[in-house]
Amino acid sequence: MPESIPPVSIKGPRFLVVGAGGIGGVVSAYLSEQGHDVTTLSTNGMIRDAIAGHGFRVRGEGSIGTVPGRAVEKLSRGEAPFDFVLLATQPPDVERAANDAAPFLKEDGAMVCFQNGLCEDRIAPIVGPSRVIGGIVAWGATMVEPGVYDRTSSGGFQIGRLHPSPPEPGGLAGTEDDRLRALGRALECIGPVVVTQNLLGARWSKLAINCAISALGTVGGDRLGVLMRNRYVRRLTLELMTEVVEVARATNVRLEKVSGTLDLDWIALTDDDRKAAGSASLVAKHALLLAVGARYRRLRSSMLAAIERGRPPAVDFLNGEIVKRGEKLGIPTPINRAIREEVWSIAKGRATSSHAHLRAFFDRTRSLVEPAALAAAKVAPRTTEEAEPLPSSLEDGAFEDAKP
Repeated sequence: MPESIPPVSIKGPRFLVVGAGGIGGVVSAYLSEQGHDVTTLSTNGMIRDAIAGHGFRVRGEGSIGTVPGRAVEKLSRGEAPFDFVLLATQPPDVERAANDAAPFLKEDGAMVCFQNGLCEDRIAPIVGPSRVIGGIVAWGATMVEPGVYDRTSSGGFQIGRLHPSPPEPGGLAGTEDDRLRALGRALECIGPVVVTQNLLGARWSKLAINCAISALGTVGGDRLGVLMRNRYVRRLTLELMTEVVEVARATNVRLEKVSGTLDLDWIALTDDDRKAAGSASLVAKHALLLAVGARYRRLRSSMLAAIERGRPPAVDFLNGEIVKRGEKLGIPTPINRAIREEVWSIAKGRATSSHAHLRAFFDRTRSLVEPAALAAAKVAPRTTEEAEPLPSSLEDGAFEDAKP
């Protein structure tokens, strides 16, 4: 009987993935499938047991099927240090996760923030600014049951640093670039990786998108494609994004196009947009949001998933971040403030997610916008059945490059 051939193992960096939800589970699965040394940290016993018994089970976009993996509750004192700690928790847990994992990070390693929001500045004091890498995730995933992951859209990553530092004396020249390159090579198995020199601008652009999509998905209780077919949802999306863009500009942030295509500076509402309901500019912005909704039609709010699992939503790290910064700068952010309160109302059980609830939120917040915007934004009530159908040119991912 011939000898069995040992599995192929790629010599390379050791990875610790902290969090085994949608993003963490998919990242762990793909890296493990490529033969990387991956340990996944999860506080959820049901997830750990499922991975131990059945592996990571991945379906959806570019599915890789079932991949054996290692998931643990905590690391032992003698655990060898990791080259990369990939933080894939929800934002409210990121500082605790970073503190717990810091002792197991190599001196020349890096901690990577996969969270939405602006978490790099929260992690920098824990491990040092030069050891923090930002990772913007341009694809979606959800955990449908413990250990079973649905990748809802394709896409890759933007990686970079908020705080690049000069090479240290004594032989560490090139370490910064080497770490980014090593991380990028590993993540390429999941999707295309772009190294950005303007991580802050890319982060703020993604923040604008998340402030709209995550919050509206939580209040509306449905997937992006269905919600975005309603004109009032697209109007709320534009208003939420515009407030983020205004705060970003006041902070002197140079916004980046998301995945090189979605220009937040352009999509923000102008004075003319607010005055003219049928302007060519406004029509084009609604069309783009329809395209994004078609491309990411299966995307579901991670904040809604967190609430359903009894966890706090990340709304304070998204819309709440904009409200707080807007207050300091004297910039009004009424719609972000209102949607933040609405998400917390749902999280505390005082309201229920639904299309009707989101429509009522739209009607109630018209008094918060400028009179000219109020006239321009007035929309006749629609039922879900009356929502605008997707044009045939927007079906089945025709707008492949319009990635949020």
